[in-house]
Amino acid sequence: MKERKLNIYNALIKSSLLLYGSETWRLTENNKRQVEATEMDALRRSSRISRKDRIRNVTIRQQIGLEETIIKETEQNHLTWYGHVQRTAEERLPKIALKWMPKQNRARGRPKKNWMEGIKKAMNERNLSEGQWENRKQWSLGVRQRRKTF
Repeated sequence: MKERKLNIYNALIKSSLLLYGSETWRLTENNKRQVEATEMDALRRSSRISRKDRIRNVTIRQQIGLEETIIKETEQNHLTWYGHVQRTAEERLPKIALKWMPKQNRARGRPKKNWMEGIKKAMNERNLSEGQWENRKQWSLGVRQRRKTF
């Protein structure tokens, strides 16, 4: 039964049902909560566990055998896409769009975090540096490594 649950979850994730277009998502805290809630809903449904059963999310993850959340997969997709775009030619549209900065004034207050800040944070967590994307194998290994928790 445990293998069946894990296979259903892996099919959900690997089929890009939940992660379609995640390479370009700007992950705000609100977005992270929504994506994690959707992931837990899928896990609960595949396990046939209702919210009324009052079983904690951590317990369900342990029963299925999952350690990582969908957010880690999303960050990996971000870094994979970032490395791919950085390796492309300068005249390609994705690279131009990545370097584009709007010329209008920002609204008053603290600026919203952009996609690039999320990339820099994920790179710091994985000890990746600028220019490392040139070596695909090294970049891929760095992207797929686990985050360090303190």
